[in-house]
Amino acid sequence: MSNVTQLHNATPEQLTDAILQGVKQQLEELKKQYKPKEPEEYLSRSEVAKLLKVDISTIHNWGKAGKLKRHGLGNRIYYKRSEVEQAIQEL
Repeated sequence: MSNVTQLHNATPEQLTDAILQGVKQQLEELKKQYKPKEPEEYLSRSEVAKLLKVDISTIHNWGKAGKLKRHGLGNRIYYKRSEVEQAIQEL
């Protein structure tokens, strides 16, 4: 069943203003809660090696052992900065 709402003594302009005011309030609340998602930063093996101050072969071994999650793009390997930072804490 649908609910029927009847408006008495309201002009179309008043109704339009009331609707716009409600929409504006909702948008303001959403703006306060909205946090844009930061784009993920991908690092090459050499960048990760410099960041962790280890040799590139160590990064390769950690990736092979599953300590660092590798992401392939074409024939290159990249690591997500967030995952590298998380792995540092676990090591």
